[in-house]
Amino acid sequence: MFAALWRHLPGPRWVKALEALILFLIVVAILFEFVFPWVANNTRILDNVVA
Repeated sequence: MFAALWRHLPGPRWVKALEALILFLIVVAILFEFVFPWVANNTRILDNVVA
């Protein structure tokens, strides 16, 4: 998957590395902002009680 992404990014190697880093940070931000809160609200993972 990373190789396919690398081939489609424009520019020399250092520009591709910077673009890949920016894309990675965008994906991580989307996960923390939208996906993880949705999963926490729609699953019972945090409702555990130890007796």
